[in-house]
Amino acid sequence: MITAKMMQQLWAVIESTQVSILLQFDDAALVQLLLQQLQAKQGLDAQADGSLNTYIKSKLPLIRDTAEGRLSVGQSNH
Repeated sequence: MITAKMMQQLWAVIESTQVSILLQFDDAALVQLLLQQLQAKQGLDAQADGSLNTYIKSKLPLIRDTAEGRLSVGQSNH
């Protein structure tokens, strides 16, 4: 089960991850990277790890769209 705190921490990890990583890593590598970063912030049990893996995979298009938005905002500020 994914708790609200886990969701907040996951999206914080996504926001703090460099845009280039979010856009360049393939799906499997990006899921693993995000899970590893979340694991470092808070220990995950096997059930939470599996649930988060599924959740992240389902949100990859949104994660990449968010990263592209951050990229375009960064470019327009220069």
